[in-house]
Amino acid sequence: MKVLIANKFFFRNGGSEVVMFQERDYLKKNGIEVVDFSMFDKRNLDSQHAPYFVSHQSYGENGQTTGERFLSAFRFIHSPEAVKKIGEAIDAERPDIVHCHNIYHQLTPSIIAAAKRRGIPVVLTLHDYKTVCPVYTRLRDGHVCSDCLEMNFINVLKNRCADNSLGKSALLYAEAVVQRFLGSYEKVDMLLAPSRFMADSVTRRRFPKKRVRLLYNGIDVDSIDPPDTDRNYILYMGRLSPEKGVQTLLDAYSMLNSPAGLVIAGTGPLEKSLRERYPQVQFVGHVTGQALHQTLQGASVVVVPSEWYENCPMSVLEAMAYGKPVIASNIGGIPELVADGETGHLFDPGNKQALRDHLLTLVGDAVLRRRYGAAGRKRVESHFSLDSHNKGLLQIYASLL
Repeated sequence: MKVLIANKFFFRNGGSEVVMFQERDYLKKNGIEVVDFSMFDKRNLDSQHAPYFVSHQSYGENGQTTGERFLSAFRFIHSPEAVKKIGEAIDAERPDIVHCHNIYHQLTPSIIAAAKRRGIPVVLTLHDYKTVCPVYTRLRDGHVCSDCLEMNFINVLKNRCADNSLGKSALLYAEAVVQRFLGSYEKVDMLLAPSRFMADSVTRRRFPKKRVRLLYNGIDVDSIDPPDTDRNYILYMGRLSPEKGVQTLLDAYSMLNSPAGLVIAGTGPLEKSLRERYPQVQFVGHVTGQALHQTLQGASVVVVPSEWYENCPMSVLEAMAYGKPVIASNIGGIPELVADGETGHLFDPGNKQALRDHLLTLVGDAVLRRRYGAAGRKRVESHFSLDSHNKGLLQIYASLL
């Protein structure tokens, strides 16, 4: 079997790339040939298929002429270069499956039709809500929104959902309407939803249930040994942006009156202001590899205070794999991962008092932390292991072939 994997970034830009590279490594280790298809970027990992990659696209650059902006907007919706390049890759490599991850804007869904014209089955992993929300986050004015789930994409224009900008919102509206008219996403043979919440969102109106398969993200539990002790601090891992709820966590921590520390791992638009306002909090920036391993090892509890519809956050799976109790918002796909009262606690998004109470309970009870952590580790081994994820992926490929 040979699989062409398409993703606009070929470096670890976020959780979707973590999932993509995990799958890629598994396929290659099991004797399955992989063809990479992505965009040129100086941060890219090495790939023998880089000659097939499309040129770098960075939308919203200043200093463009009117003509350049028009051409950029056109490529934002349909990329002739991506169609040509993926055609060359398919014709030369002859993959059995094309598996798309995040492809919109830089690669565009036009590559789906290019694969289908050559008779190649296409799989698409739904890492976000792009197929049912033009801005992909299901957020409007900082609050969760479901207005476009009925395929009423005009809402993105009426509400100026893209940074309150009429121009940006109009472009995203045009993109959504054109892709719907062309049936770009409808040409996909199987859509993979990493949570039931995602599956329910995209099958409300857009896709038939029979074409959406639930496949949770996985974590390599075999490579992680949970520690027996911790170093008495609360840990947040993620982007420092409003929808992630980091401000709610900081407010709850300020009310805690506990010797436990707070470590914030991540970067984002709020980082500078938060560092200035909370000097008592340890901000460690973006951590990966051994630094991430050590940070998770020492945590007493991991908090995921999201205020948007998370899909299947890797931070929750990582915390459970390390045997850490998780306190998380009861929103999106998170309740499918965290068993309330067994592996941690759930609270209503934005409820800093409830979060403070859960933190107080866990930081003051090492026995309860160990019990929740052990239950979380067992749960991730049973339901969210990387091996289970990858075997499920191969079954899906086989069903299409």
